[in-house]
Amino acid sequence: MITGCEKTLETPKEPIVDASLPRVESIRTLPGSTDVGFEWTPIYSAQIEGYYLYRQSGNSMKKIATIKDRYISHYVDTELNPNTSYTYQMSTYSPDKHESGLSMMANVTTLAPVAKAPTQGSVEPVSFITAISDLPARIKIIWRPHGMENVEYYIIERNEYKSTSWDEVGKVKGRLNAEYIDQDIKDNYVYRYRVKVKTNDGVLSKPSDTVEAHSKALPKAITGVQATSNLPKKIMLTWSPSTTSDFAYYKVYRSPTSSLFYSFYGKTVNTEFEDLISENGKTYYYRVVAVDVDGLESKQEGTVTGMTLSALKSPVVRSVKHDSGSIYITWGGDDNAIKYTITKEFELSGKTQKQSFTGIFESNFIDQDTRPGVEYKYKIIAIDKYGIASDPSDSVVIKIPKE
Repeated sequence: MITGCEKTLETPKEPIVDASLPRVESIRTLPGSTDVGFEWTPIYSAQIEGYYLYRQSGNSMKKIATIKDRYISHYVDTELNPNTSYTYQMSTYSPDKHESGLSMMANVTTLAPVAKAPTQGSVEPVSFITAISDLPARIKIIWRPHGMENVEYYIIERNEYKSTSWDEVGKVKGRLNAEYIDQDIKDNYVYRYRVKVKTNDGVLSKPSDTVEAHSKALPKAITGVQATSNLPKKIMLTWSPSTTSDFAYYKVYRSPTSSLFYSFYGKTVNTEFEDLISENGKTYYYRVVAVDVDGLESKQEGTVTGMTLSALKSPVVRSVKHDSGSIYITWGGDDNAIKYTITKEFELSGKTQKQSFTGIFESNFIDQDTRPGVEYKYKIIAIDKYGIASDPSDSVVIKIPKE
């Protein structure tokens, strides 16, 4: 059976039909005596994930196969009765398992039983073979089913570009199975393929004609990635637009260190990305890739470093003095401070008292609400234009002596 297919026999339970999903227009059939081969035009749209195949049983259609790869275009229904009529329909299904409308009915009659004579002499190779290029992370090989009934399987051989050796990469069982998808490949690479036939009595055919195909290239790498280091509580990423013709969206990967694995962090169709972060002075490392309509990603080339705006440096007290009724404090600090807050703490009548003075726009403060013999403790906090506060300064402790 074809890789990516699952044979079932079930009546669908109220499928969710989505009229916007593309439909299989028609099914081409090739009958054997106990099997029927199917071929259809594959639908490469990202809207669909695969196909359902239905066969009529009594008055209803029963699902007999789930074909789990939208790039597959062949299937064989086996273990059928000779010289018997069957009716089939197909649908596509989406990643969330919604289903398209059904295709036109395909009526087919299996052939009468044919005695399988021993193979005499050599077996002719398949008469037609082709390979399909530019599929994402795969190359598809199709051939015409061999005319002999006693074909056991096909052997697929591959030859890398400029190589002289041929390697077996897969086998496909059954005469009417005439498709192989090679996924063990490199991106944007050329391969050659050929097919041999092996009969039930062990006779091997000559190789088919050689066909050549190349795998799809990855999207072009993103350039011009930049990250900010001067914004509060966030990092903004920007980059140059992708020049890939079938571009779909961008993916952003992030890491807390430059050497660790970069995990997927978000996606966007725009050439900018906002990373909201709760910490000041927090550093992250980023990589941005382009993704095409088939889900292929460009290489994660280069790393850009971003950082949220750091909090201001704590103010440094320059002088503290007092007279009989006031305390005078001056300080220096970060040039980006636009105002200050001062906290005041003291003990009065056995109870700790606290006060806060806000909206101070100069680097000095006069406290006239003082009493001789009471010890006061002050701390100064700088605030920038974004409202981000520094850590408090070292405590300033002063006591006005009693007269």
